[in-house]
Amino acid sequence: MKTLYLDCFAGIAGDMFIGALLNLVPDRNILIEGIKKITALDPSEYELIIEDSTKNGIAGINFDVKLNHSHHDHSPLSSNHNPSDLTSFGHLPLHRGGESVEETESHHHDHEHHHHEHRHLADIEAMILSSGLSERVKRETIRAFSILAEAEAHVHGTTPDKIHFHEVGAVDSIIDITGAFILMEALGWPRVFCSAINVGSGTVECAHGILPVPAPATEYLLRGLPIFSAGSPMERTTPTGALLVKILVDDFCTVPGGTIQASGFGLGNRDSEDMPNVLRALLYKNCIFGPDVFSLRSLLKDSQKEIEQDGMIQEKISLLETNIDDMNPQDFEPVIEKLFEAGALDVWTENINMKKSRPGVKFCCLARHEDSAKFSKIILQHTTSQGVRLHDVERLRLNWKLEEVETSLGKISVKTTELEGKTLRRVPEYKDLKALAERNQLPMYEIRKLIAKEI
Repeated sequence: MKTLYLDCFAGIAGDMFIGALLNLVPDRNILIEGIKKITALDPSEYELIIEDSTKNGIAGINFDVKLNHSHHDHSPLSSNHNPSDLTSFGHLPLHRGGESVEETESHHHDHEHHHHEHRHLADIEAMILSSGLSERVKRETIRAFSILAEAEAHVHGTTPDKIHFHEVGAVDSIIDITGAFILMEALGWPRVFCSAINVGSGTVECAHGILPVPAPATEYLLRGLPIFSAGSPMERTTPTGALLVKILVDDFCTVPGGTIQASGFGLGNRDSEDMPNVLRALLYKNCIFGPDVFSLRSLLKDSQKEIEQDGMIQEKISLLETNIDDMNPQDFEPVIEKLFEAGALDVWTENINMKKSRPGVKFCCLARHEDSAKFSKIILQHTTSQGVRLHDVERLRLNWKLEEVETSLGKISVKTTELEGKTLRRVPEYKDLKALAERNQLPMYEIRKLIAKEI
């Protein structure tokens, strides 16, 4: 199996990622023709720039998106942007290779990143679904924008559906994110390993002030992943770069052993004397791990370590969600049973209204971080859902232990919960109560009363 290794010693951005992968694919037209399949994008609006260049003496590929001036204004913000609208992406910087889109039009990119469009997540989904892209590229692109909307919603204290894709939904960023998956497909969807990520340091200027590096949305996307800061102050990892790492990377490690098949550098657009603004990608035919590998699963387990707080246990877990409006309600029960059998912490459904006021169901599952992929697969295999949203959540729970107690009616498991070292309550397990009721031919309420006296 092919392995792609991302060496993020100088950070990562969307255009740097595409530039690096363009070194590895057999034909650069794969990207150009792939983007044309997004028929909702007007070809006259943009021009793809793919050029061989150097950065600090390093040869690589510079990828950029040049936008047609006639379709965009020249101000740092769209004319219909409301500075008080906290649901707009304009509040946070979106960078290309370290350069903020909120800078003036005289920046050295010579780009127009200032757009009139305000798109919601549903608009992006419709654009991608109507394209001629493969089903997997469509699915990954929509998932990427959903995760990005979640990150911005978290930062702004709102919900993903209320986020306006002011900057991130613009033409250049749709091309960056979709283009990344087009190239991954051209490489045969290799597994992806990554170094620790250089986020940079200092501050970054956006439309509504100066923010620390990493910017809030970038920091949120990088949670649970290994990062460090090196080099002169600048933003080295962008929201799009962090997003691609979060979605694509399977494990983190130093440069692994094996047989390198190809390599390439993706060039950013910032200059730094002490460190080139580049991303290195190595494509392995055979990849061998050494003893210094540290895996994403291990990191997530570490982040889930329990912390005692006011006599309760604080822990990090995952919330899996999907909205469904085309499934027989009777078919939810076996899915729920499968999830519980697989070790889900909790499973439930919520009644919701979906597009065009159609009634639907939000299917929810709580799981441990390392089990997210396993439970997502169960949901996708046994429901009509096309995708699962993943949320990192924290919970406070009581400390508890499960004990087996001998009673006059037989053995039963009892859950004892404690708070600040004192027993709060003791509750018999329902399945054991049910078994005793059937075995003794007694109603459940009688069994509960008898057992309550003995435990």
